[in-house]
Amino acid sequence: MMKILIADKFEQSGRDGLQAMGCEISFQPDLKDEALVETIAKEQPDVLVVRGTKVTEPMLAAGPLKLIVRAGAGYNTIDVAAASRRGIYVSNCPGKNSIAVAELAFALILALDRRIADNVVALRAGEWNKKEFSRARGLFGRTLGLVGLGSIAQEMIPRARAFGMPVVAWSRSLTAEKAQQLGVEIKETPLEVARAADIVSVHVALKPETRMMIGSEFFAAMRDGAYFINTSRGETVDQQALVDAIHAKGLRAGLDVFAIEPTSAVADFNDPIANETRVYGTHHIGASTDQAQEAIAAETVRIVRASPATHRLVVRHRDRPGVLAQVLEAIKAEHINVQEMENIVFEGAQAAVARINLDKAPSNVTLDRLRAGNEDVIELNVLEIG
Repeated sequence: MMKILIADKFEQSGRDGLQAMGCEISFQPDLKDEALVETIAKEQPDVLVVRGTKVTEPMLAAGPLKLIVRAGAGYNTIDVAAASRRGIYVSNCPGKNSIAVAELAFALILALDRRIADNVVALRAGEWNKKEFSRARGLFGRTLGLVGLGSIAQEMIPRARAFGMPVVAWSRSLTAEKAQQLGVEIKETPLEVARAADIVSVHVALKPETRMMIGSEFFAAMRDGAYFINTSRGETVDQQALVDAIHAKGLRAGLDVFAIEPTSAVADFNDPIANETRVYGTHHIGASTDQAQEAIAAETVRIVRASPATHRLVVRHRDRPGVLAQVLEAIKAEHINVQEMENIVFEGAQAAVARINLDKAPSNVTLDRLRAGNEDVIELNVLEIG
């Protein structure tokens, strides 16, 4: 039975799906740091599921992990290099939160343009100031610039079109043919996007080449009073350069991510940028809709179901009670995990073929014993699949 440790918030539907597969689930969403190391050492899970929880080398060394699933996009919270050294697979759920993040990005654009938060604050303070808040630019005909054109940015395009906004975009992989297909104007560099757009929205994964890629040169190229949206990763932006541009050029910013964020769901947040009147911030909630989390949970179940088996044991056998039980008992004795199994019974219920995916190959001694020790095993072979 596969043991799965879920060390983060995770939807009930996903937990139910994993249990339905026959997995043993340990759901401890508040685990992190040393407590997570200790739990891995104690429970010896095969699979670790996380969202925002950081996965470090001591955690990887603490137990027999074979698979880490980040129930979200990106890998930046996981020490992938250390996992690779130990032969531990790392997977994520790309694209499952794209609509949710795009919705939040547009919510920030609209909120900035109509100063929604300031309206609410004034009303709650008992102040009516229609004169002040009637001033807004409007979005129709304004150019949206996209830096990065992955699945989230592509969800921005039809939403921009609905608001009557032309779109310009840059991505390292964007071709003229793809740009035409998406209905956007291609730009050769991020700076060209900055110069052409009334609103810039950043959608790049955090990699060494994207860390701090949006800096003073980029903000200098933006139009005075333009809007800047970041729902990707805080580390992709030079935050001090952004603050300087807000003061110097009247930029307005909508941010769901920040340079330094708390590691827990509830914590103090003392970043001075939150006090900038031209900044609207949210709490890194881009993917946090029920729809997105259900989709991510379903994808996590799919990943675990298709987890990284390395060998397939194919057993052609007579359809008799106890045949597969003997096979599974022999596998268990060698401390081999069954990743997935199917047993197809042929017409007439006389014979069947079992395909059993394993995380390592059984020894020749075990295979010979199974072949010789059960007259109902017609044929038994091991295939390498990973």
